[in-house]
Amino acid sequence: MPDPTEEDRLPPGQYVPRGRPVVHYGRVPRFRPETWSFSVFGATASGEETRFTWPEFSSLSRATVLADFHCVTKFSLMGNEWGGVPAGALLAAVPPGPGVRHVMIWGEYGYSANLRMADFDRDTTLFALELDEKPLTPERGHPVRIVVPHLYAWKSVKWVRAVEYLTEDRRGFWEDRGYHNVGDPWREQRYSYQEEPGEGPA
Repeated sequence: MPDPTEEDRLPPGQYVPRGRPVVHYGRVPRFRPETWSFSVFGATASGEETRFTWPEFSSLSRATVLADFHCVTKFSLMGNEWGGVPAGALLAAVPPGPGVRHVMIWGEYGYSANLRMADFDRDTTLFALELDEKPLTPERGHPVRIVVPHLYAWKSVKWVRAVEYLTEDRRGFWEDRGYHNVGDPWREQRYSYQEEPGEGPA
């Protein structure tokens, strides 16, 4: 049973499982550091795409975030220590253009999830390379996954390869298949039919 402090931190409808379940779409990709790259493109301030090699990306400034992790399938993993590159460091390295209000996070195999800039540009949003002071395992997103702990975990894309700056919102992989465009677990925003005006793309 979760302790009382964990109970206070559980969003509605969530439970703490035994162990640490792993859920993802598609197969686990193989990491090839010599050819791996990370791109930032779309409505950048420069109008150009920036591409990082693995040594370049992994040398960006680091931070640690202690946060719970809430899966839309209703389990929550409590008290995870993520280490990696904060979203703010990427925004500083590759500034967005003035009209950018959203981002699309792209993973392997074309998987994607959209985020409002207000959700992306938070101190707790992190491109994680480590979990509990150890490198991510392949099934948990090695070498890089984004972690957006205040939203449901499908927004925390594994095996991230790119960020696209958007001036207009666009649904990602699961959002296009009926998941809520925002995904706030405290409001149980699980499905698109729950969306209020202004919460989805026009």
